Amino acid sequence: MALLQDWREVAYSQEADQKALQAFWTAYFAVEKGIYEQLLANPDEVVTGTVKELAEKYGTDIQTMTGFLDGINDSLKEKNPIEEMTEDTVVNLGFDKVELYKNMVDAKADWLYGLEAWKSIFDEETRKSLYLEAKKMNTIVKPKKVGRNDACPCGSGKKYKHCCGRN
Repeated sequence: MALLQDWREVAYSQEADQKALQAFWTAYFAVEKGIYEQLLANPDEVVTGTVKELAEKYGTDIQTMTGFLDGINDSLKEKNPIEEMTEDTVVNLGFDKVELYKNMVDAKADWLYGLEAWKSIFDEETRKSLYLEAKKMNTIVKPKKVGRNDACPCGSGKKYKHCCGRN
């Protein structure tokens, strides 16, 4: 069975005890934060290795590293084959700094986008701008509804009710 499938069965289990699942995620988030702190210390270095080697490098188990790789994949410059990944699959952690920051904001992971290391990567103004951009990514803006007595949007000069708004 693929590593990712194993990870998802444990992490998103519907049968698991809620307290146990909460403890699982608390432990995962602590490991995730530690890995990001190390990666952001040298953000231009592209870390590569097998899943097993990276798990050893960051002092975690293969399952947790699989979850980390699943989480960071959308922020990588070159995506990893996470769906069919085994512990001997060579992966890379070459991330796009802007995408990573915005994805952390989008995931509401304040313990990650609030890391001290971001201050040496982006100035405060850039961080605020990226934060706002990320918040707007999933915002749906509905166009203003044309009123029946408004000018028709087709540009005819007629009222909407006498032009395109006819039934």
